[in-house]
Amino acid sequence: MSLTDSQFMRYSRHLLMNDIGEQGQEKLLNDHVLIVGMGGLGCPVSLYLAAAGIGQLSICDGDTVDQTNLQRQVLYTPEDCGKPKVECAQKRLNALNLETQINVYADKVTSQILAHNYTLVVDCTDNLAARQQLNAHCHQQKIPFVSASALGWEGQLVAFDFGHNTSLCLNCIIDKDSPEPMMNCGNSGVVGPVLGAMGSLQATTVIRILLGYFQQHGQIQRYDGKNGQWLTLGAEANQQCVICGTR
Repeated sequence: MSLTDSQFMRYSRHLLMNDIGEQGQEKLLNDHVLIVGMGGLGCPVSLYLAAAGIGQLSICDGDTVDQTNLQRQVLYTPEDCGKPKVECAQKRLNALNLETQINVYADKVTSQILAHNYTLVVDCTDNLAARQQLNAHCHQQKIPFVSASALGWEGQLVAFDFGHNTSLCLNCIIDKDSPEPMMNCGNSGVVGPVLGAMGSLQATTVIRILLGYFQQHGQIQRYDGKNGQWLTLGAEANQQCVICGTR
């Protein structure tokens, strides 16, 4: 596949980079990324990936837009309230880049949705059960998995390149039988730009993985927005893990 004249202009800032170039852009144009959750994280992730020229984005979320979402979910407007998030997001993403095919699933993630041939899966959900479902599926299928979350002034991200390393997974860090956290955005709040920062980092991580520049399998990146500080933490594989364990 060769880039068209229009694509040469649109993605020229990628093409100027030796570590992306025409070959890298063609790779992105042939990738298919699933984004689960179209809230405060899914909005910036999808915007940046559509702008970057990912060939297909499948977006999955069963919620409708609510007035309380507008403080941080930057794809939506007051006129969208009451409408399915994925349909509103599809409209905005198509307006940004018609070359990116947007597939919508107005539902919670299911095995049927996961059955498609994705290059990578992005977790932008707000519940542990969905994260663990995605983690298990991606590990089994050896698909890269990028997960993030945010609360208050703080956010964290962890990514797993299961295509190259299957010895550590999300369940090693947070056991799948752990209870859902008591605190969430709905009862404790979140600073909108913190979600923007984490979503942008997720999108950057996705592109790094797709282009073969990712080396931080299982490392946890934490962001303290109040103090403007980043912290990277290592994680160890659990040999007893029911997803990736060797025993």
